[in-house]
Amino acid sequence: MVCVVTAQDEGPIVVGPPPAASSAGRRRAMQLQRSRDTSPEMALRKALHRRGLRYRVHQRPLAEVRRTVDVVFRPVKVAVEVRGCFWHACPEHGARPRSNAEWWEAKLSRTQQRDRETASRLDMAGWKLVVVWEHESAEAAADLIASLVRQRRVGMLGQRSAEK
Repeated sequence: MVCVVTAQDEGPIVVGPPPAASSAGRRRAMQLQRSRDTSPEMALRKALHRRGLRYRVHQRPLAEVRRTVDVVFRPVKVAVEVRGCFWHACPEHGARPRSNAEWWEAKLSRTQQRDRETASRLDMAGWKLVVVWEHESAEAAADLIASLVRQRRVGMLGQRSAEK
């Protein structure tokens, strides 16, 4: 289910350093793993473009936070993350590896902490974060995002006319 994420009052989230790779070969394999322009991300971007939406890709919504999101609608403060089921531990499809389980648990837990921290910071700065899991329909997600972007544009226009 595509969702708009808002922060809960959990206090500050501290994200520690990533666990070290178990071997040089594993480290190299993980470095080669694609982190942007993935198939689910490209499908969503194409669906958004077909709906007439224009956006920025792989941008930092907040300059002071060293994180990028996949799709950014800066004027209306909407950020979209396309998350892989494995790498972000999807509650429906996130399978945990059996080999080196302790290392993977630390790695995936850290990713989830970072995701929560990003959502919290964006929410506090007035952004709406939309999370799309790789197994979800790009078309359905694009419909939800298009609706949210339009709502926020209308809200901005209403604020501007009220200020005049």
